[in-house]
Amino acid sequence: MARRPSTIDRLPDDVREKLHELLRDPRVTQLEATRQINEILEREGHEERLSKSSLNRYAVRMEAVGQKMREAREVADMWIGKLGARPEGEMGNLINQLVRSLTFDVSLKLQEGELDAETLPGTIDMLKDLALTAARLEKASSENVKREAEIRRQAREEAAEQAAEAAEQAGRRAGLSDEGVAAMRDAILKGL
Repeated sequence: MARRPSTIDRLPDDVREKLHELLRDPRVTQLEATRQINEILEREGHEERLSKSSLNRYAVRMEAVGQKMREAREVADMWIGKLGARPEGEMGNLINQLVRSLTFDVSLKLQEGELDAETLPGTIDMLKDLALTAARLEKASSENVKREAEIRRQAREEAAEQAAEAAEQAGRRAGLSDEGVAAMRDAILKGL
């Protein structure tokens, strides 16, 4: 038998977003959040009212989900600190694995009834944010690797050019022909 949507699920989207904003503000108590949301509902002509107990249940569930996400972030931070931004892509692989693992955990919790219509949207939003962050981190890491490779390539070219010029000058001082100097310069520059 399907569960009836919770009071919070039945709130209009803008009112539910305001509720999330209030719950994130440490200065606002649950009683104050309940009062403010009920005032909004009354002002907008909605019959639905939020009870203190339904808000408390929702806040407790969201805090539990948030705690799991914070723990996952701590683990990721630990690994990031250990691995750094390595060009081999280990960081991207780690982050992708974490996102997969969290997605699997959420799927299991949903099947076991630990997540419901109240907590699922917030959890999915957090997973989407985490996946987007993972993609951005991997892109930034890739761009850093490319930038470092370009800097090394330019440094090699500059060093080769300087070596070729030094060899050319030394060859001329030693009395090498123009063809010999050009051949030596070409050999140095082709060795890149």
